Amino acid sequence: MTIFADEAVERFVLDSRESAATPSVEELRRGSRERAHLRPEGPAMPARDEVVGGVPVRVFEQDTTTRIVYLHGGGFVLGDLDTHDALCRRLAAATRTTVVSVAYRLAPEHPYPAAVDDALAVLEWAGGLGPVAVGGDSAGAFVAVLAARRTPIALKAQLLLCPVVDITFDQPSAEKYGIGYTLDIPTLRQWVGWWADAAVPNPLLFDLEGMPPALVVAAELDPLRDGAERYARRLEAAGVPVAFRVEPGLVHNFSTITHLSRAAADADARFLTDAAAILG
Repeated sequence: MTIFADEAVERFVLDSRESAATPSVEELRRGSRERAHLRPEGPAMPARDEVVGGVPVRVFEQDTTTRIVYLHGGGFVLGDLDTHDALCRRLAAATRTTVVSVAYRLAPEHPYPAAVDDALAVLEWAGGLGPVAVGGDSAGAFVAVLAARRTPIALKAQLLLCPVVDITFDQPSAEKYGIGYTLDIPTLRQWVGWWADAAVPNPLLFDLEGMPPALVVAAELDPLRDGAERYARRLEAAGVPVAFRVEPGLVHNFSTITHLSRAAADADARFLTDAAAILG
């Protein structure tokens, strides 16, 4: 029997099961932006859009020399600066750290390694200005991990929320929660096929020694949960400091439903508090 964190999460899951449509990529992207506009705005703060290293970014200014380069989720296909504006504002306010949100190139138009190259370009720019961390949710977390492994910059931390770290999706949680719990694994497999090829590294096979300290937060009812836990445990085995937690009764990317669910809002607040702590 599935136990949801609260009634709002259960309603959210049941509502997601009622949709049988197969919209186009452009329709999916438009829907993602429309849903984002229905969520409450994040904390007010100075923000500006610019292009760094050829990559569009949105900079959420805080009075600090440290920066978090943030990669949005969206299955490598969806997401942009607007869909994650509120989350990045919350992250900047909670950590008192300037957040640089990255509009990396998306599949199917731009397969791997375009997104990672974009992340590396922004990390190089940010690293020239002061200390830097990398963060991301879902597919953006996967891009963040690959960029963290490739960058020569000594990163302060990797902040990962409901991360993709295993694009084989062979973990037990993917089998148990891969259909009907808001993140559809057959669809995600298709999107990964648009984005990835055999050359994409598998973080679960990396030599993780020397990777930056990590915050990894997963959700119990997320098909990506087991991959996230395995990554965290491998980091620990490699001697990397890790804070890992599974939020009970919650679904993938619960940070998008903080306005609907008290449990999701509380879990989001814990992620933000832990992010502030790991950044010191």
